[in-house]
Amino acid sequence: MPSFDTVCEPNLVEVKNAVDTTAKEIATRFDFKGTSAAIELKDKEITLFGDADFQLVQIDEVLLNKMAKRGVDVRFLDKGDVQKMGGDKVKQVLKVRNGIATEDSKKIQKALKESKLKVQASIQGDAVRVTGAKRDDLQAAMALLKKDITEIPISFNNFRD
Repeated sequence: MPSFDTVCEPNLVEVKNAVDTTAKEIATRFDFKGTSAAIELKDKEITLFGDADFQLVQIDEVLLNKMAKRGVDVRFLDKGDVQKMGGDKVKQVLKVRNGIATEDSKKIQKALKESKLKVQASIQGDAVRVTGAKRDDLQAAMALLKKDITEIPISFNNFRD
């Protein structure tokens, strides 16, 4: 029976490259000279450091531009609150989203059920497997999901015939 998996997986190599090029730009920009502006990536968390909120906004803009140039969807980033550190320094943590959350999986299932397509969706961990009798139904389901699910960057893999 034909099937495919709906997943939410960033290209972590490109995310790391975007963070590295952002760090290089921060080091060379004149308006960041002599400040504590920095960016670092640990596991799936990007931490922005700065002297004030406006610096975090500037670093964030540079990061988003670098990610867009590398083809990484910026919807993968979940922004945390700005936190005060010692003195007048601030930091912000951006989590890199990986996997589809349960409530988003349920939205995908509901959208497929309401579409009246002859496909079945089952939640399997952090992915949603969609199966159907015909390949055309699965392609219609892919088109429907790309159109309807806009809050998370979904992709499709493991297409089996």
